[in-house]
Amino acid sequence: MIGADASLADVVSELVVRRIGALLVLERDEIVGLVSERDVIRVLAAEGAAALARRARDAMTAPVITISPHDSVTAAMELMTDRRIRHLPVVEDGRLVGIVSIGDLVKRRIAEVEQEALALKDYIAAG
Repeated sequence: MIGADASLADVVSELVVRRIGALLVLERDEIVGLVSERDVIRVLAAEGAAALARRARDAMTAPVITISPHDSVTAAMELMTDRRIRHLPVVEDGRLVGIVSIGDLVKRRIAEVEQEALALKDYIAAG
């Protein structure tokens, strides 16, 4: 998470240090946006190195699309595909409880499919 008035240079630094692809942008403890590597690159392409002095609020995507912890992996993946986004904050009762990336969801879905395949294999072998 980063403040809305943080510079894009600070955003880049946080992304690199944390080895992540996006940061939630906060203003008075409220999620007001999400700034991703793609957002930073878009501003850099338009403005060059001077863009690094811009604020997170200038590059962020807003409003932020969120999911509930009760949403399925499939529903989250569909939402990300439809909206062409790679990160989803997970919010419950107005509170941030996590953030998932498309990579997280694909990994989980692969595990589910592998479990289903094993269950079918066991069912066939027992039959």
